[in-house]
Order: sequence, then C-alpha cells, then structure tokens
Amino acid sequence: MTQHLAAPSTGTSDDAPAHRSGWWQDAVIYQVYPRSFADSNGDGMGDLEGVRSRLPYLRALGVDAVWLSPFYASPQADAGYDVADYRAIDPMFGSLLDADALIRDAHELGLRIIVDVVPNHSSDQYDWFRRAIQDGPGSALRERYHFRPGKGPTGELPPNDWESIFGGPAWTRTTDPDGTPGEWYLHLFAPEQPDFNWDHPAVADEFRSILRFWLDMGVDGFRVDVAHGLVKAPGLPDIGSDGQVKLLGNDAMPFFDQDGVHEIYRSWRTILDEYPGDRIAVAEAWTPTVERTANYVRHDEMHQAFNFQYLSTFWDAAALRDVIDTSLAAMRPVGAPTTWVLSNHDVTRHTTRFAHPVSLGTQLREAGDRELGLRRARAATMLMLALPGSAYLYQGEELGLPDVTDLPDEARQDPSYFRAAGQDGFRDGCRVPIPWTREGSSYGFGAGGSWLPQPAGWGALSVEAQTGVEGSSLELYRAAVAARRAHPGLGAGSSVDWQDSPEGVLVFARPGFLCTVNTTGAPVRIPVRGDLLLASGPGTVTFDRTRPGAVEAEVPADTTVWWTV
Repeated sequence: MTQHLAAPSTGTSDDAPAHRSGWWQDAVIYQVYPRSFADSNGDGMGDLEGVRSRLPYLRALGVDAVWLSPFYASPQADAGYDVADYRAIDPMFGSLLDADALIRDAHELGLRIIVDVVPNHSSDQYDWFRRAIQDGPGSALRERYHFRPGKGPTGELPPNDWESIFGGPAWTRTTDPDGTPGEWYLHLFAPEQPDFNWDHPAVADEFRSILRFWLDMGVDGFRVDVAHGLVKAPGLPDIGSDGQVKLLGNDAMPFFDQDGVHEIYRSWRTILDEYPGDRIAVAEAWTPTVERTANYVRHDEMHQAFNFQYLSTFWDAAALRDVIDTSLAAMRPVGAPTTWVLSNHDVTRHTTRFAHPVSLGTQLREAGDRELGLRRARAATMLMLALPGSAYLYQGEELGLPDVTDLPDEARQDPSYFRAAGQDGFRDGCRVPIPWTREGSSYGFGAGGSWLPQPAGWGALSVEAQTGVEGSSLELYRAAVAARRAHPGLGAGSSVDWQDSPEGVLVFARPGFLCTVNTTGAPVRIPVRGDLLLASGPGTVTFDRTRPGAVEAEVPADTTVWWTV
C-alpha cells in the first residue's frame, strides 16, 4: 500500500534535538480501544468500520495519530491480546478490507495509524502451539515456547516459582496425547497466552514477517505489547519470593527487562527504516526506573516508550516535578522524546484516580469525589500537553469520562478479575463503550446495545452534549491541542525552565510560554508575566491590578493556566 498522508504538524522548540526531527517527537496520539469506540453493525461490539466512521471526529480533535488496540483473530481470552493469527482480523471487528479502508481514510485526513503487536505470547489457539500440544513431548514446535518438565517425584510441581501477572502460577501442566500428565508451559499472563521462546530463530523470523505484512498494509508504526518481557534469564531461575509480581515494580525480575530484548528491537529498527514515511515503534516497557526505559529508545532501537512512572504519579506538585525532571533527564542522553500519558485501557481513568485525597494505585473500585476528580484531571491534561515530547490520550478522556466503578460482577470480563492474587481485575471500568449522543441505543455507540453496560446519565457526557459548549471537557481538549499545535514554544523539546512558585504550585517556562499548575485545594495568587492563553477551569482566573506596575492573578484550586509571554 502506498501512503497518502497530508503534511503533519511538526511542532518545534529551541531545544529539539536536530538529529531526531520525526513527527513522533511532539505528536499527540489518541488510543482507540476498538471494541468500545463505535459499533457499525449493531452487534454491541465496536469494530473497524465504526472507527473509520469516526475518523473525522479525531481529525477535528486535532490529534496526529491513532493507536488501535488489537483487532487480530483471537479467542478473546484477554480482549484480543491472545492472538491466534497476526495477519487476520477477528470477524467481530471486520476484515482486512476494513483495515485497508480505515488506513487509507486516516491518511487522507492526515492521521497516522499505529497498531498493536503482541510478541511476548500468542494465543493457545495459535497454530504453532496447537500442534505442539497435539504432537506431544519431543515436538520441535515446543522449542518455540517454554515447555519444561515439572519438579517433584512425578513432575507434579511447576518448573520454577514464577507467578503470573494475572495471579497464580505462571505455569500450566499439559496432558500428553495418551492422557497422562505431561510437561508444563510458561505463561506470564493467562494460561491461554503461552510465552514465546525468543531464543528460537523461527520466532524472530515470524515477527519480522508480521511487521512487514502490516507495514506493507500502510501502518505508520507499532505499539509493542510487553516489550520488556520477550527475553527470559538463562535457565529460568527461581525468584525466591512468594510476593505477587506487579507490572511496575522496583525489583529486577528474570523474565522482565532482560538486556537481550534490545538485540530484537535493533533488528526491528532496520526494518522500519527501510520503509518511507517515518514508521515508528513504541515500547510498552514496564521497567523499574525511567533510566532503564531509556534503553529502549536508543538511536538504533525504538522511537518512543511509554512513561509509566509519570502515569503512576499522583496529583502532587513535588512528586510531579520530580518525575518530570527525572523523565526528561533520562531521555536527553539518547535523544528520544519523553512521552506523557495519564490513562489507557489497563488503568483506572485519571478522572477517578484523582478523585481521592491520596493515591490508591492505578486500579480502583471506588468512585471518589467525581467533581474533584474531573477538575484535577482537566488540569493534569493541560500540564501534560504543555510538557516537551509526545502525549497520549485515551478514548473518552476528552469527554471527562469517569471509570465505571460499579459494574456488576457478572458483567466483568477482565481475566485477571477471576484469578486470585493477581492484578486487581478492574480494567473493565475504563473499557465501557463511550457515549456519542445524548440518547438512543447505547448513547450512539451502536444500534444494538453495548458489550459492557453503560451508566445511566452517560448521555450527558456524550460528544453531542459537549460539542460547542463553552467550558466542556471536549472543547477544552480541542482548544488545548490546537494551542499546542499553534504555539511555537510547545511540542518537541527536552527541557523546561522551572520558576519560583508557592508550595503546591508548579510554574515552568518554555519559549514564549508559561505554564502554572495549582495542585492545592485552594486558590493561589501568582505574579502575571504574560497574557492568558487557556485555563483548565471551571473556575475563573481573576486579576489584581491595584499595585502600581504589578499584576497578580488568582488561580483557582486544582487548575492549570497557560500564558503567552
């Protein structure tokens, strides 16, 4: 497929690295979770044609690229992250023709398309794995996964003490063709997601082929799922701990962030560089430190890596300044853009995380003070969009959607919810289909209801209800993204200039621009050095001009204000 892209915004800054001037340096990228975005055929499940029909909305929002969560053929044991065929579309989402049409339409609108690739594990219905089980011990296909004999007199114990991220042992025992208990296989996530053995050359060959397939289709890049997990330590050693493993932890693990992963991504980079149009790779790499994350975006590896340390930081001025400084400092030596993200399909929406007086983690089941959460979330988004680098938005956050914390247990589908001691299992709350209209079946999501129940009153937060309404979250996002695109001091770069500020307040300058962030629960007064550009609201910035030669502004509680200087 030949790309037909309108010229994207390049956003410049005086400290942008001259040797890395690609579009991704300052891109605003919007994550679409296809099953929850738009349903074109009324079956209650979002699909690619639904996404395609809403591309003009995303163009009007002002984003540069769209990242699509998995739409591949899959038994859906983990919402499509268990892939049975990497070159086919699951029928619930459409067909390859639908994917082709979506990519073409996006390019005609000047939008780039990034797709998920899932290289750490396959579905247990993937052809290799099915045949490995059918053939039994000694099958050459078993070498492409991690099959091992068990411990104990009859092999009844797992090969090591690794735990699944979803809870329980990371090993499942097979049954041999004759019906007797057999070997065990490794799965860091659900049992339906066996881990590939990346020491086997056939695995590397297969994924190089998969990348080329989608690049030939015209995609502009890949978000690499569990990018830190592909390589395991030699011998698969015990951890020696009975604590539940978390994706983001401070301890080194023999199955995460092994140095061998970087050889894989260097080989992928050579493929990406063969194609025109600045194709990119983005790492989902949960590492102990931002400095370790920077290893994934060295000049010959990936282009971006998600900044999960930032996502995990609560609404606190000192903590935010620290993570911003640490993030920028880590990326500067490798010349890569820092990324900023507040919500995604795996964590509670930040409108709900910030609705509590203290941090309760990234997966919650408590609604908290929704008015407080929305006010902080709007302010946090404007802070994020003012920082140098690339920003990610998750579908529906521009509507101010809260997490749906009161889903009935019988409606939940997150596999970790059904496994003891794993992730909290409340990811369904951020995956509820988004509302497009005030009324109608599933608030405009589709004609046949929605696969997860939507709350009553969802229509008041819909695109229809907020479009053109001054002060709405949707119009704030549109204004902020437009201002970021238009202002020469915003976008790419590698530093901010911190200014003196009261406790609980952040003030930083960029060329011709000033950002003030009040994270406290009370108004604060600050000197004014420029003209008001945009405020997160909903309070009003007031000015005191009574002192000769000086102007002060009162910034409301939990508010971010942009100034031109």
